[in-house]
Amino acid sequence: MIDVDCVSKRHGDRWAVRDLTVTVHPGRVTGLLGPNGSGKSSTLRMAVGLDAPTSGRVLVDGRRYADHPWPLTRVGALLDARGVHPGRTARAHLHVLAATHRLPRRRVDEVLDLVGLTDVAHRRSGGFSLGMSQRLGIAAALLGDPAVVLLDEPVNGLDPDGVRWLRALLRQLADQGRTVLVSSHLLAEMATTADHLVVLGRGRLLADAPLGELLASVSRPAVRVRTPDARRLHGLLAAPGVLLSAPAGDVLRVEGATAERISELAREHGLPVHELVPEQPSLEDAFAALTEDAVEFDAGRVSR
Repeated sequence: MIDVDCVSKRHGDRWAVRDLTVTVHPGRVTGLLGPNGSGKSSTLRMAVGLDAPTSGRVLVDGRRYADHPWPLTRVGALLDARGVHPGRTARAHLHVLAATHRLPRRRVDEVLDLVGLTDVAHRRSGGFSLGMSQRLGIAAALLGDPAVVLLDEPVNGLDPDGVRWLRALLRQLADQGRTVLVSSHLLAEMATTADHLVVLGRGRLLADAPLGELLASVSRPAVRVRTPDARRLHGLLAAPGVLLSAPAGDVLRVEGATAERISELAREHGLPVHELVPEQPSLEDAFAALTEDAVEFDAGRVSR
């Protein structure tokens, strides 16, 4: 478990994190989201003792990271995939880390196999692609078989097969009862992977909720209807609380009415319906709504 208790972090005259309180629970994948400059990386750095809070505290399994006698066996972190000596081989890098915690050498081979780097373990990390470096960083994070896993943008550089592998790995770690916290800018991937979301904006907490609950709180259910009588159905559905798009050919988008209600109304008036599809709320739309006033670098709106 990770407890962030009334944490603030100041860099000069700028607050990176302000009065942040959140608990990350075991047994689920928690996604840490936010625009650039929202405080995600600062929060992760404070969790592993690389930055000290200006006020408040971050505890991992009830202790500050620095107070764990063998921290790699409690907390595994990937914050910078390129943070490896470029002259060391993948195996040598992991052996050095293992030696600091008296971990058996066989554990190095186990994590190399887990992340798919066994065949290139003899190569110097300086020649690795970003995706290979990410895999090596994940191997290092898992070296001590930790109960808590923190990963900052782990999908960057991974090919589609690597993304699927990572998704399955995160699910497996959570199902084992570990605490898994992952930051990412890839909202579509977080919508597929995360059980719970923590959203930051300008260093403050904007949301802390299960994925489905978060989507429902900022997105109205919608239904896509395809009928040759779209204009007539549009007129029949018009009512207070119902939001209708202008018919685009034979397609109509409806908010505020269930698929069942639309189907009953169409049948009652003899309108043929060729397609009736409830739309899933979009994490991208929910994220945009939550962070609309918390974007630090706004390039302006694109006209449609």
